[in-house]
Amino acid sequence: MSAPRRAVALVALLGALFVLGGAGPVSAHSAVRETTPGEGTVLKSAPKQVTMTFTESVGITDDSLRVLSPENRRVNAGDTEHASGRSDSVRVPLDGGLADGTYTVAWRVVSADSHPISGAFTFSIGKPSETTAAVSAEPAVNSASGALYDIARYAAYAAVALLIGAATFVLVCRPDSAEPLRGLVRAGWWVLVASTAALLLIRGPYERGTGPSTLLDPELIENTLTSRPGWALLARLALLAGAAVFLVRLGRGAAAETEIPETESPEKEIPEKEQVRPKPVVLAVGGVLAVGLAVTWAAAEHASAGIQVPLAMTSSVLHLLAMAVWLGGLAALLTTLHRSEALLPAASVARFSRLAFASVAVLVVTGVYQSWRGLGSWDAVFDTSYGRILVAKVCAVVLLLAAAGFSRRWTGRLTDTGEQLRVPVLETVGARAGGGADSGPGAGSSSGDTGESTPAAAGDGSEDKPENESEQASAPGARRGALRRSVLAEVVVGVVVLVITTVLTGTQPGRAEIETAAAEETAAAGQRTASTTLIPFDVGTPGGHGKVQIVLEPGRVGENTVEAVIIGPDGGIATVPEIRLSFTLASQKIGPIDAGLTNKGGYWGTSSLNLPIPGTWTMKVTVRTSDIDQVSETRRVKILR
Repeated sequence: MSAPRRAVALVALLGALFVLGGAGPVSAHSAVRETTPGEGTVLKSAPKQVTMTFTESVGITDDSLRVLSPENRRVNAGDTEHASGRSDSVRVPLDGGLADGTYTVAWRVVSADSHPISGAFTFSIGKPSETTAAVSAEPAVNSASGALYDIARYAAYAAVALLIGAATFVLVCRPDSAEPLRGLVRAGWWVLVASTAALLLIRGPYERGTGPSTLLDPELIENTLTSRPGWALLARLALLAGAAVFLVRLGRGAAAETEIPETESPEKEIPEKEQVRPKPVVLAVGGVLAVGLAVTWAAAEHASAGIQVPLAMTSSVLHLLAMAVWLGGLAALLTTLHRSEALLPAASVARFSRLAFASVAVLVVTGVYQSWRGLGSWDAVFDTSYGRILVAKVCAVVLLLAAAGFSRRWTGRLTDTGEQLRVPVLETVGARAGGGADSGPGAGSSSGDTGESTPAAAGDGSEDKPENESEQASAPGARRGALRRSVLAEVVVGVVVLVITTVLTGTQPGRAEIETAAAEETAAAGQRTASTTLIPFDVGTPGGHGKVQIVLEPGRVGENTVEAVIIGPDGGIATVPEIRLSFTLASQKIGPIDAGLTNKGGYWGTSSLNLPIPGTWTMKVTVRTSDIDQVSETRRVKILR
């Protein structure tokens, strides 16, 4: 199989693992910390603006916050903007003279690590209204656009590993021939260019939650090109253009250096110390290009948000480079072992072994730091999605290290064998040269002095030579075969590690998830003052229908006050003989708890309803309109801590 086909097969494998692993929506990497007005609050007067604060900095557009009246009419008085120069807080001014009722705030922003998030909340002026604005419950990311975006990200990770890893293998390990790797490097470059261009087009629909049909929307493309992720992708394309020039010149220079002068024999072996080494300027330019490519990832993902951003971005760059050198180098080594017509020198394998060991050391150090930064506590290891995926990655890396250990062992044996093979080869050549001299025209006078010993030596050599050569040839061959198998195992497990890593970059860090949950709970506990539920009912008799409005205050664990009001068919307040209310938490086998409502003259209520634990309770209300006519309805209500 040719190198380009191997690259295509690798990308196909990544896509297959992506599909099998599921293309669920990307986890939000930022969350709402606080809103003003608060969720569910009832204000005495209309606010002048709506403000939202998030757990990290967010990007916005003009309509990131949309405030809708009960009649579904926008009441924004201006565009959305960052509040007081803070990148984690946004606000939008409201029209003056807002009427009483329940208003809905629909919001959509992009978190600092480039993932879009959205949601909605309500607040009321005066008193809650019977109707509220209808807001779409669609996810933040369109499923088709999200799948295309993730596939492009997977392909980009695989391509950068192939490109950097294969180029590093050629420059550092210096195999006798780089020809088998040219196709691998070209395939990595082309796939990375194509995936980066695809990300530039898909980014707009991905952020706005629209489908692939809007890929070429000029407005979305303009928004992408003026955003930080767009700048990173443009920088990546520019670096790839520079990398193309670098690789072409490098290939021409290598071809010129490997030309054999006519005065020298093609079979003449170049001593190790005389092998051409890359010039320092070549290594420097290649290093700058590789670091630049890695920075384009760090600038648009987890490292660019949260704590210790400079240190995190440095760690992310080193982590990506070490991954590319190791996994891409493995692909290059496997390709060379299988496709090279000449045997790969043991010295080249030994160089890659040392290079891989250094890469693993960098991966361990940076991985530990990134894990600490992403988790923040031991509780986040198994209590968050990020922690569980990280555990899976660690297990896969352990398997990868085990396979690498086998490869390193076979590399050592192959190196030892290579050193031992040089001696008998030189002795055989010397013996043949000596034999030729003895048989020459000037050897007649000395033949008699050595005539007894020479045939014996020749006879011994003719008997032992085939067996020794067979053993010497079979031992290195067996070791190379074992090395090929262990490297293939490394590549397979490495692909799995790469897939898990890509999934991990699309998952909210455990530290942020725990902080977000705590912030949401604190905000909800501090802001929520009441829970209002409007339930239609119909007992099936003339005039026996209407609505019951139940206000539960404060809607948290402990004692609550309940007020239940009947709204008749004409929209006015009505009276009924009896209203019963109970609460059940089936998941904890609690209830039904009778609220014990009593007639308060115009409404039914109680001030002593005690709900012991938080959760989503089932509220059952029974309305009796006569001695024999009654109906029961149920609704789910969330009780906060």
